[in-house]
Amino acid sequence: MEMEIARPGNNDYAFVPRQVADSIPFSSDKLPAILTKLSVDPESPKAQLIKDTIKECELPAEEGEVKTCATSLESMIDFSVQRLGKNIQAVSTEAEKDTKLQMFTILTGVKRIGDGEAVACHKQDYAYAVFYCHDVTGARAYVVPFVGTSGTKVKAVGVCHTNTSTWNPEHDAFKILNVKPGGEPVCHFLPEYNVLWTRK
Repeated sequence: MEMEIARPGNNDYAFVPRQVADSIPFSSDKLPAILTKLSVDPESPKAQLIKDTIKECELPAEEGEVKTCATSLESMIDFSVQRLGKNIQAVSTEAEKDTKLQMFTILTGVKRIGDGEAVACHKQDYAYAVFYCHDVTGARAYVVPFVGTSGTKVKAVGVCHTNTSTWNPEHDAFKILNVKPGGEPVCHFLPEYNVLWTRK
């Protein structure tokens, strides 16, 4: 399979402690106060990224979805525990290094994880680590070992969505795969710095 492993550009932002995150507003109507508190120029590209992330976080959930934007590691864990219970694990795609587009071969050792329910947390562009987290039901999750033609080893987290009947018919996955909502499973790998929480 041909793919590229590229870390997102916002991978250098760390979590802040919950106490700090909770002291910083996180809503569109508080944008000027947020930018002041974070010492971000309102006219800068960084300010636009912050604004866009907050707006995305404020969008209503899709039908049947429960979501949150976690502004601290503690809030990410709390949301995952609320959705899945206390006996959970976190997995992420891990690569030895970034790679250019190349062929990858799946190695032995593919492992199914979880029980069909999970919480996926996607890294957002922000001044510190913020993750868009949502529940994932009717999905199979796997840890898949790969090796590229360059020798780079990757442990990828793959998710196959088995029930896409409630997805927006205009979702890019349907166009790329030429399938319809509720049809074939839609499978993908999580990029690095995204987290999938599953039951152990």
